[in-house]
Amino acid sequence: QVQLVESGGGSVQAGGSLRLSCEVSETIFRFNLGWYRQAPGKQREMVARRPRWGSSIYADSVKGRFTISVDQVKNMVYLQMNSLKPEDTAVYYCHAEQGADNYWGQGTRVTVSS
Repeated sequence: QVQLVESGGGSVQAGGSLRLSCEVSETIFRFNLGWYRQAPGKQREMVARRPRWGSSIYADSVKGRFTISVDQVKNMVYLQMNSLKPEDTAVYYCHAEQGADNYWGQGTRVTVSS
């Protein structure tokens, strides 16, 4: 069973930055990787996705502010979040997928105050 463990969440003022980290328990090379978030009362939504092949994609709401990156040596996935807004407040989840195999982390909470 693949395990994903997120860290790096916290409370920050609007305009600030945070970097989320996701440690994956096995090599990440075979996975499509991504970050999702779920705000209170809302459905989980894709924030950033890094396909195994091709360019990363971002939700329109975070383009130009968030960047997904990976370290294949350390099996880590990162989400750099800049210029944070109160509407970015949510629980953020790391995701790894290969075909029918889907894995989620437990989530890390991000709170942005105005």
